Amino acid sequence: MNNKVMISVAPVAATDKQIDPEKIAQDVIACAKAGAAMVHLHVRDAEGALTPDMKVFKETVELIREQSDIIIEASTGGISKLTIEERCAPLYYDKVEACSLNVGSTNLGDYVYCNPIPEVKYCVAEILKQKKTPEVEVFEIGHTHMIMELRKEYEFKDPILFSIVLGHPGESPATPEALMAMINFIPKDTLWGITHAYRKDFGIIAAALGMGAKTVRIGFEDSRYLDPVTQVDTNLPLVEKTVRLLSAMDKAPMTPTEARNFFHIG
Repeated sequence: MNNKVMISVAPVAATDKQIDPEKIAQDVIACAKAGAAMVHLHVRDAEGALTPDMKVFKETVELIREQSDIIIEASTGGISKLTIEERCAPLYYDKVEACSLNVGSTNLGDYVYCNPIPEVKYCVAEILKQKKTPEVEVFEIGHTHMIMELRKEYEFKDPILFSIVLGHPGESPATPEALMAMINFIPKDTLWGITHAYRKDFGIIAAALGMGAKTVRIGFEDSRYLDPVTQVDTNLPLVEKTVRLLSAMDKAPMTPTEARNFFHIG
């Protein structure tokens, strides 16, 4: 699996105000056929607001599952006024296999993304209790340090998977220097991948792949840009370009089964 990488598609932008389960599902199914092994979804209502109500989320997942075995990852995060208990709602849905885990607060543009330590510990405990696989989103070095402290207190399944998130205003910039600093702080017995918010090109993704990233997140949640001037209407072209990039680097996308086995999901 040295030359294999998991592509994760995050198909819904935070600014979307019409959540159509059938449209999202068809986009995700097409992305899975093109090479995506995981889909990252937030629990949203029909108008796009984050909610603990699982109705729209479940409808979307059921439609995806009818035609694809893509790994279902649910977010436990996002900027909202939800309680941590409400944010953990998708952990109790049996079709959710993996979930994002946020372990510290950070500035995201004009907002503060709040993850106080007691809430982080609640989320960790519930994730482990429900036997979901966490993907730890780290926006700066302190978040990486926090998960290593939590590792002393909780029995995480190995290997721990980090997603290095770069590019949000107010947090680590999407530069080679920031990427290298983040990579150097990640323990050698763990795995990591890349998420580039507000991306307009694939330079940082290519750099991360060259330095050993085992996951790439792509999709409208982070950016609609295919290149510096072209925005796309579905997530499929973004996945297809990621697959071409992997091929150019003598790498290939993992299948969902390969990703489940490699990351010990499920």
